[in-house]
Amino acid sequence: MKKFIAKLRNKKMLTDKFIDKNYIFSVLIGIILLLASLFFNFFASSYATRQASNSVDDILLDKLPVFDVNFIFVNGAVVFVLGILILMIINIRQIPFILKMTALFVFIRSISVTLTHLAPPSDMITINTDMFQKFVFGADLFFSGHVGFPFIFSLAYQYNKYLRNFFIIASLIGATSVILGHLHYSIDVFGAYFISFTIFSLAKNIFKADYDLFLKKSAALNLATFDSLKRVSRDTDSYD
Repeated sequence: MKKFIAKLRNKKMLTDKFIDKNYIFSVLIGIILLLASLFFNFFASSYATRQASNSVDDILLDKLPVFDVNFIFVNGAVVFVLGILILMIINIRQIPFILKMTALFVFIRSISVTLTHLAPPSDMITINTDMFQKFVFGADLFFSGHVGFPFIFSLAYQYNKYLRNFFIIASLIGATSVILGHLHYSIDVFGAYFISFTIFSLAKNIFKADYDLFLKKSAALNLATFDSLKRVSRDTDSYD
């Protein structure tokens, strides 16, 4: 019996090591994809700004005065990113999917901003921070990241009503701020919700194992456990 228990412990250790290696590999892939998407975003945004033509009329911006939303636009984004980092630290099993979903979001948005060469609204406010000017070039308009990024997280955390509602509110605040600051056209805000929904649908299917782990349904863990149970059953029969 002691020999049998020792055998089970060894199998569990092997299973844990297998899961840990796969988890670490998945995190590394996520980091690489995210860095690659940010690199691509830099050049895509630069290209969109160089190719920008003229500003156009907008049904909302033409009727709304311009407000200085620097504080919300800049600090809100910083607080949001810090919040995501805290969530990742608190629940590390969610890190792979968050990294890969974010990378996919940034990559698709990078492609999107290069397709239509509109100049930003003529009366848009100036973003008073060097940090944002390194990432936001002005003509990387469609679609709005301040709107779409919080919204895609509301979809990822749809089963947690508190986080879901927080991210929806954050998305609405982002939408309001970019419109009032004339930082985006209304189509950039309107389209962000539909494109973000599509990106989330793609992410949870492309990165299914990571999404299962995000939802506490690790496919690797379930498979390893199932294999262990089958082996235990065979070993028990042999001891009988």
